[in-house]
Amino acid sequence: MKYSPMRFWCLFNYLLMAGLALAQNPDAGSIRDEIIPSRFLGAPRAVHIYLPAAYSAQPNRSFPVLYLHDGQNVFSPAGSNVAFGWGSWELDLTADRLIHEHKMCPIIMVAVDNNGYARMSEYSGHHEAATNQGGSFDGYSAFLMNELKPYIDRKYRTLPDAAHTGVMGSSLGGLCSAALAWEFSEVFGNAASLSGAFFFDDKHFLEALLMKDKAPPKPVKFYFDSGSVDFTGGDDGRQMTAAVVGELRRIGWRENLRYYVDEHPMTPAQLAASGLRRDKWKEAQTSQHNEFYWRLRAWRPLTFLFPPEN
Repeated sequence: MKYSPMRFWCLFNYLLMAGLALAQNPDAGSIRDEIIPSRFLGAPRAVHIYLPAAYSAQPNRSFPVLYLHDGQNVFSPAGSNVAFGWGSWELDLTADRLIHEHKMCPIIMVAVDNNGYARMSEYSGHHEAATNQGGSFDGYSAFLMNELKPYIDRKYRTLPDAAHTGVMGSSLGGLCSAALAWEFSEVFGNAASLSGAFFFDDKHFLEALLMKDKAPPKPVKFYFDSGSVDFTGGDDGRQMTAAVVGELRRIGWRENLRYYVDEHPMTPAQLAASGLRRDKWKEAQTSQHNEFYWRLRAWRPLTFLFPPEN
């Protein structure tokens, strides 16, 4: 194929810019999108897979895996206007930075899209029949464990054991993550709940599971957090989360448990420096139950669940 001088120049310029971008941020991971068929969900489900820079740089190395709910809002390519204008978690950028600073080990992250209308039933953390909207916690957990995880472990270089496998989410996704690790600790040995909606299942996780448990602690690392205010006039799940943490401590969790409360919403001056859309500032001063605050807090579970290697 013959290249005109202009075509050659455009190609040269593209390669030059790509090389400069790589040189400016050689530690950036990559994201790829896939569609996973599922008999448990009754329809395919989209996932977004983050591979750390070390994945290509160290071809003989295997990596821990973190599974994430509400995958549409997790990574920076989702943009700044998703999630009602709060933006994404930008978890890829946070992980890139923490890995570069040796504050966490390189991991693979698999963000699973929610199904919209079936989200509440899939994330409920409670065994029940599928709703008339088509979803259930049983079907979603079966998809994660029996279809998605085996696929990821086959296709990518993972450390498939429970100690190197985690699950993380916010709000209902936080409840779902805690329930998954509690019930399936042989699969998920790490779990993070940000602003967990532990009221949603009629306190089933707290009262029917934790408060009645008399067995020794399970081999799971748990991270919990909350803010102190939310858009309903509530406390962002603070009281319920504290009760969950209290029960885990009663059962015997110590070093494998981390709990954080974000006591103070950001001030106007802090919001001005944050990059958040100006039209969201007023709400951000009265509610911490959104992707903006989860984006700011996400470094805490990442560094706790996946600390840097010695």
